[in-house]
Amino acid sequence: MTAAGPPQIAKLGHVALVTPDLETSLGFWRDVVGLEEVERHGDTAFLRAWGDREHHTLSLRAGEAAAVDHVAWRTKRPEDVDAFAERLDAGGCEVTEVPAGAERGQGRAVRFASPQGHRLELYYDVEKPPSPAAVASPLRTNSTRAWERGISPRRIDHVNLVTTDAGACCTWLGDQLGFEMRELIRLADGTLAGGWMAVTNLVHDVAVMADAAAPPDRFHHLAYCLDNWQDVLRAADILREHRVVADAGPGKHGITQAVYLYVKDPGSGHRLELFAGGYLVFDPDWEPIVWTEEELADGMSWWGPDLSTAAEMATTTSF
Repeated sequence: MTAAGPPQIAKLGHVALVTPDLETSLGFWRDVVGLEEVERHGDTAFLRAWGDREHHTLSLRAGEAAAVDHVAWRTKRPEDVDAFAERLDAGGCEVTEVPAGAERGQGRAVRFASPQGHRLELYYDVEKPPSPAAVASPLRTNSTRAWERGISPRRIDHVNLVTTDAGACCTWLGDQLGFEMRELIRLADGTLAGGWMAVTNLVHDVAVMADAAAPPDRFHHLAYCLDNWQDVLRAADILREHRVVADAGPGKHGITQAVYLYVKDPGSGHRLELFAGGYLVFDPDWEPIVWTEEELADGMSWWGPDLSTAAEMATTTSF
């Protein structure tokens, strides 16, 4: 706790992925998805969408196997980094200091793992480098020109985590990091099959799905936001033109009400969701929307493929 109140997370910052084929992965995220490559440092590439202002929202590091290095969240104030570290330490988490500059474009941070093993990071200080003149946008709010190449999403949106006990994970995210529940799926036996949580006005910044057969520290997908549903259909065409096969969709989620298209990075198998629509939450007294087990199919996909039974969609990468 600080004199100014409890520490708070401002937003999802970036996701750091490891890939066994860096050049193929980079070609997918940069040329097909359309992210800007901000810089390459050693065996790591740093990228962002045209509406992302920070140094990067995605990093790709070469490694022997596909993995998630960490998911990073930016705090609302510099002092919140230490306040969270104190809270996490008191709650039994091992917190590791990350010196300024250890991650390109970023100041000091702390890293830790959820009880389920998902590695997370908190930071405040970050560089916001201008883009090269060749791709810079005259719209001052954009880091680069929109639609410069590929699918061209606007910004990073959310992450989806998988674990054996979604209820315990969601409780920990709420108690330790301040996430609030937006929607959830409650099974007939009372267990939580999934929770959609946020620290912003977005319908969710993180989702947690239960899979009793998977290891507890799994990563389902990273999502980038497109402006409208038509952009998702355009993305399907672009993927097809590059001979990249979509994982699932297009379709519309009942939960979040967003139109989706899932695709895997061919260099690593990490899954991307292209996400458009959804709703915003402004009510300070929002009550979580509860979906029952009988409503599971509608919640997962209002129209489009039946994601509640899609075995391929259950495959994930790990932390």
